[in-house]
Amino acid sequence: MTTVTGQLALVIAAAFTGAAFYINWAEQPARLKLDDKAALTQWKPSYHAGFSMQASLAIAGFVLAAMTWMHGETWLWLAGGLVLAANWPFTLVAIMPVNDALTALAGGSGDADGSARTLLQRWGRLHGVRTLLGGLASTLMLFASFMS
Repeated sequence: MTTVTGQLALVIAAAFTGAAFYINWAEQPARLKLDDKAALTQWKPSYHAGFSMQASLAIAGFVLAAMTWMHGETWLWLAGGLVLAANWPFTLVAIMPVNDALTALAGGSGDADGSARTLLQRWGRLHGVRTLLGGLASTLMLFASFMS
């Protein structure tokens, strides 16, 4: 039977995936229907709120999955935790430069060259990778729970 830590890791991975999916499925398309200035204005507080929530979920899910594996459960727990934790380096390397550019535009005098829309579209595609990583982590942990 799956340990409580494993069950919690799976729940947290699923919550991460659901939050990421919501952003890609609902929030980002709605944001892109706004004009560039309004979209950028909406992105900034949304990004900050989402960052703290998803970053916490990724770390907690990884720690719980690793603990489950360390207590003798299948390697799939560790694999799921590592995939969930992979959101951190992916975000730092691939998404953070886009975040920084968007934050600079949001804090500045505007977007005369239309780069905000291009950056927001790129941000959405990159965030889709986070959704996929969360889904893969959840799937690995779900399979692990069946093997326990």
